[in-house]
Amino acid sequence: MRDLLKKFELYLGSVFISVTVVVVIMNVFTRYFLKFTYFWTEEVAVGCFVWTIFLGTSAAYRERGLIGVEAIVVLLPKKVRKVVEFVTFLLLVIISAIMFYFSLTYVMGSSKITSALEISYSYINSGIVLSFALMTIYSVIFAVQCFKEMITGKDCKEIEG
Repeated sequence: MRDLLKKFELYLGSVFISVTVVVVIMNVFTRYFLKFTYFWTEEVAVGCFVWTIFLGTSAAYRERGLIGVEAIVVLLPKKVRKVVEFVTFLLLVIISAIMFYFSLTYVMGSSKITSALEISYSYINSGIVLSFALMTIYSVIFAVQCFKEMITGKDCKEIEG
């Protein structure tokens, strides 16, 4: 259960990518062999894909698996490097919080509906809100962790996954 809570975005993203694959395969089969298509499959596949992308991004951020430029930072002395890492995490807190706010504002103000299923795009775009909320939380955790380790002199470590 604890593993489920730690990595829920991976599990939820796995569900969404599985739905995407099943829906696309089903639509290809019906199109080529049964000569008809379901009108709603594209919307479901795109919606699930959006959720998969943003949940995967927040999971990769949590695991520090996103691309970073460290060529200059590694040349700095150890104490300066820790200060730069801490400032970077603070900037990431601010940026991800701003993106969370803007995505939440966008989703809350959205009145657009899908053409085939006639559901609100808010259901699809709320994956963006969740992703930036998680990235804000992870950035705060990273900043606090880095600050503690900066004071004690240890290296900044990843959150245990």
